[in-house]
Amino acid sequence: LPQHLASLAATAQEETWQSRQQLQAQQQEMARLQEELSRARQDGERWASALQRAQREALEREATRGAEQARQQELIRDMKKRLLELLREKDALWQKTEGIDTPMPSAVPRDPGLCARCHKDFRLLSRRYNCSRLCQGKVCHTCSVDMGKHGRCCLICYQQRHPQAM
Repeated sequence: LPQHLASLAATAQEETWQSRQQLQAQQQEMARLQEELSRARQDGERWASALQRAQREALEREATRGAEQARQQELIRDMKKRLLELLREKDALWQKTEGIDTPMPSAVPRDPGLCARCHKDFRLLSRRYNCSRLCQGKVCHTCSVDMGKHGRCCLICYQQRHPQAM
């Protein structure tokens, strides 16, 4: 029996030593995991802080962009208002000046042998044309414009009829 007790005591001692070894390994593993947890918490706090900072900066940028957009919209409104003022002013000036600079055809010269515009003599090589528009004057080839099947007309009548062409 004492031998049996000694063997049980030795087995119990061996099991105790193995349990202590396992406990010590588990404690080391737990210390390592606690250290990782501590680092993870620190990282989490840093990330949370960075996120808050980024959100704050985004809000500031959004506020700045909103203010800039409001200024630009106000500038656009002012520019549109000024454009309308300028258009009204242009229309008023146009109405005032309408008819002032309209050139009137000159009277037909009394001498039928001269061009009504440049007063050049009509000769064999200088043909005479009747203006087919307002003045009905006699003009040379140089002082007239070909109107196709409508004949030719003097430059002044043509300019009155087609102001954008000159």
